[in-house]
Amino acid sequence: MKQRRQMEMMDARQMDHLRVFHDVARTLTTSLELDEILRAIMEKMANFFGPERWSLLMVDVAQKDLYYAIAVGEDAASLKAFRVPLGHGVAGWVAATGNPLVIPSVSLDPKWSAFARQNPDLKIESIACLPIRSGGETLGVIQLLNSKLDLMSEYSISFLRILCDYAAIAIGNARSVKLIHELTVTDDCTGLFNSRRLYTRLEELVAESGEGEARPFSLVFMDLDHFKQVNDRYGHLVGSRLLAEVGGLIRRTVGSENEAFRYGGDEFCVLLPGCGKDQAIEVTRALLYGLRRQSFLTAEGLDLRVTGSFGLATYPEDGTTVHGILRSADTMMYEVKNSTRDDVAVKGRLRAGVRRDRLVGVAAG
Repeated sequence: MKQRRQMEMMDARQMDHLRVFHDVARTLTTSLELDEILRAIMEKMANFFGPERWSLLMVDVAQKDLYYAIAVGEDAASLKAFRVPLGHGVAGWVAATGNPLVIPSVSLDPKWSAFARQNPDLKIESIACLPIRSGGETLGVIQLLNSKLDLMSEYSISFLRILCDYAAIAIGNARSVKLIHELTVTDDCTGLFNSRRLYTRLEELVAESGEGEARPFSLVFMDLDHFKQVNDRYGHLVGSRLLAEVGGLIRRTVGSENEAFRYGGDEFCVLLPGCGKDQAIEVTRALLYGLRRQSFLTAEGLDLRVTGSFGLATYPEDGTTVHGILRSADTMMYEVKNSTRDDVAVKGRLRAGVRRDRLVGVAAG
């Protein structure tokens, strides 16, 4: 009779686990929101194991540490800004080794008993910490502290492992979606954003201004001077490498707070959110001089020099729509391209004498 009751209890638990797997699998197939999926997985774990505190930490490869993606329980809010170095503490050890750590009672384990005494504020009684792994790489760890000890059987740990596999699938899917998105808005040759991304960002900035007081931003168009001569003399492969190096120069010059785009061919754009005309002129000045000074493809035994024709316009004074601001900047760029080249034309400013040693040449709109 006792054995029968045990079998019935096991069957009931297995059915509960199957329901959990079904719920998580359904979330995986109906949502691409990583936070939503991971929280669903963690909540299922918490319902089963009843930990006092539980968390999901993600590996930051660049920083070589872990950060709290999800944390529930005492002091959860303070953990959001806390980082755990790889190899340190419970989660850091699991992330560094890739091995699970299940301690039903830290009092029975000398190493973790000592760790608990050294960190009394953690109030650790039991530990279940498992790595989230995919392709031999540790993506993160799931940590449950002070769970119900009677659920820490081998069967329960297998249940935890499967949910960790689900978490790995969710993270992998999110990375794939992010990569696909990046590919759709990134230029293959230069690594800069493409024109699709430019139009999207312009629409966003114009829409933000439409909701309240107009927020200025500036747009710079740049066309490389005589780029066709490079292709004709050295071939398209060298031309593509030159474009890539020019893209790198633009990115370094404008900084992370601004966005650079390859518009098409040898045309580039720079979007300067929050920049009025005077500030934008300074950024464009830096681009013009940087391009003049730079020697390209030296690693390949060449010494290519290239200049650019620049056009600058500012929202909202030079255009109140996406196409309006694009047209203004493009028109200014052609103002230079069809005259002196190697200079800047600024919408709404009087034209000055244009010489290589005199910047800025500006044009009236």
